[in-house]
Amino acid sequence: MVSLAVYFILLSLYLILNVILTVAFLTLFERKVLASIQKRKGPNWTGFLGILQPLADALKLILKENPVPQNASSVLFFGGPLILLILSLSAWFVIPFNNNTVVADINIGILYVFMVSSLNTLNIIVAGWSSNSRYAFLGALRSIAQVIAYEVVIGIIIINIIVLSGSLNFLKIVWAQKDL
Repeated sequence: MVSLAVYFILLSLYLILNVILTVAFLTLFERKVLASIQKRKGPNWTGFLGILQPLADALKLILKENPVPQNASSVLFFGGPLILLILSLSAWFVIPFNNNTVVADINIGILYVFMVSSLNTLNIIVAGWSSNSRYAFLGALRSIAQVIAYEVVIGIIIINIIVLSGSLNFLKIVWAQKDL
């Protein structure tokens, strides 16, 4: 039983590391494309072809001074974005790597992803409200309106996939596509 727990932890860490590295290098790719479109020099100064740029960006983000508003609630101000990050990464646990490999194979995987994305809207409100500034709170409300608008459209698209595959389980949806 211990080996199963260790396997789950290693698989989870592998997944989280892959997601974070993928986002870092997709950001690098986006910056290079934007530099090419704007006909300017892009992030090619750190390492070979700018490969070390995501590491430099992460180091800059970690060492950056974090200003905290004077009347802010510290626990909510720092806890809201942290919970948002944890929930966003936990949504990846139900998405399959290939035909048979998934960290958590649950029968309601799609509903789990919708639940996590809905909880993220609450964390956006908490992050905006905790600064004790009406402008930050209004910005959070605008962000939530945008997220809800995207969720409605994605929900309508996902309903079609659920109807065609006959399941809410991501692995069964993948298996339903093999005959197409």
